[in-house]
Parts: sequence; C-alpha cells; structure tokens
Amino acid sequence: MKLKGINSLITGGSQGLGKEIATYFLREGANVVLCARTEKDLFATRDELAGQFPSQKVFAKPCDVASEPQVNDLVAFALRELGSLQVLVLNAGVYGPMGAMESVPLEEWRRALDINLYGVLFPCRALIPHFKEAGHGKIIVLSGGGATSPLPNISAYAASKAAVVRLMETLAEELRAYHVDVNAIAPGALATRLVDEVLAAGPEKVGPAFYKKNQQWKATGATPLSLGAGAAVYLASAQSDGITGKLVSAQWDPWERLHEFKNDLAGDIYTLRRIVPGDRGKTWGGK
Repeated sequence: MKLKGINSLITGGSQGLGKEIATYFLREGANVVLCARTEKDLFATRDELAGQFPSQKVFAKPCDVASEPQVNDLVAFALRELGSLQVLVLNAGVYGPMGAMESVPLEEWRRALDINLYGVLFPCRALIPHFKEAGHGKIIVLSGGGATSPLPNISAYAASKAAVVRLMETLAEELRAYHVDVNAIAPGALATRLVDEVLAAGPEKVGPAFYKKNQQWKATGATPLSLGAGAAVYLASAQSDGITGKLVSAQWDPWERLHEFKNDLAGDIYTLRRIVPGDRGKTWGGK
C-alpha cells in the first residue's frame, strides 16, 4: 500500500474526481477527511466509502472553501479527528459564469475566484504551519485546461486556474526548505457535472467549438477519472518526495516515473513560463 498510515484532507470530495481520489487514497491505505458544500451528498459519500473501507477512517465536514472561518474549522476538525495530516488535496472548483466577459454577472465572476483561488489559499494557510512543524507534507492542487491555454467565454475559470498554478509554484519555493512538496495536476477533460453545465449554457455562451467538445465528451466519454486519481496517489506518496513546483498532466505525462528524472526536474520542466522568439527559432526579440 502506497499511502498506508497517511492522513489526508480532500476538498470537493463528495463527487466526481474528488470522490475518485478519496477512493484511491483509501484503497492505498490512507485515512481521509472530505469536505464539500452540499451536506447530503457529502455524508452519503462518507457512508459509502466507510462501508467499502472499514479498516480506514473516513470523516466528512461540510465546508465552503471560499470562507476562511469555515476552512479553519475544517482543518481543526481534521486534525482533531486524525491527530495529524500529511496530505492536502485541493480539488474543489467551479466553472463560474459562462459568456462574454463584459456580459457575465460580476458577482458570479468574483465568486468563481473565491472558490477556485481562495479555496486553495485558505486551506494552505491553515495547514502550512502544521506541515512546517512536522518537517514534511504534500499539497496537491487540481488544475485544469484554463491554466495553460485561453478559454474564451469561461474567463473566471481560466484566470483562477492560471492563478492557482502560479500560487502552487510560489508555495513550492517557500516550503522547499521544510520538505513540503507542492504540485498541481491537470486531470484532462472529465465527463463530470461541469460538462453538463457547459451543455446547459449552450453554444451561444460558451462558443460552438467548446460546446461541441463537451458534446463529444458527454457522448463518448472523456479522460478517465482514474488517471487524475492515480497521479494524486503518486504525488501523495513517498515515491515522489522532493518533486515540487510542477504542473503534471495526468493524461500525457509519465507521472508514474517522475522520480526517475528528479535531477532533470530541477529546472523549468512542467512549469508555467514565458515563450520568447528564440524558443521558436526566431532571431528577433529579447530574452
């Protein structure tokens, strides 16, 4: 078992990828605390997983990750129930408003940033002192396509996901001396409730191309949840110790073997960076 005796906190854990990650963690011997906003779904998932894995501890507490007081209560609850935490998985997220940026409700745009960006910041702030005192920890952020390429008509999601990846990279440097590894996973296109939200919004709001992609994902399936969950297990395990500050694609990168290339990962591989003309064989422009 790769995570035997590991205690973890997973946000957005009641359904979709968060639930899949929790299942994989429990299968590998971890104990989990789950949070989500919808109490009914959260407790149903807790009971289901506790029944499947009677040898492990499964706790749940409703929490809006955009609320710092609620997040602080959640972390205190997790530490009280499990005694310690070694892994924090930040999965909670929303698409936010869909449509041209100048037309979407500004409050909905801000709310998406509150959940996607501050919903990463607040749990990190609450748990980092515990990790520092322990001299070890793992923080895993679930990113998305909006972090590395534009997403027209879903601007709040794209902006917030790019922000959390740069936050991840920055925290990795801040926490390197404390042996706290901070990484992000791009899980690929997932056939979760977010696909249904895009289809409900319609091509007029999200654009015909993105709408068509989501139709295809709904009809034929998308990236398996198992890839993102497996990558999370790897990044939570001792096998990945020392790998930090990386955005890893669950679908395209050989994440199962990254420890074999640890020396090569000391540079800017798997990071956000600026592309200059020289990177594309051009002789004009600066560095």
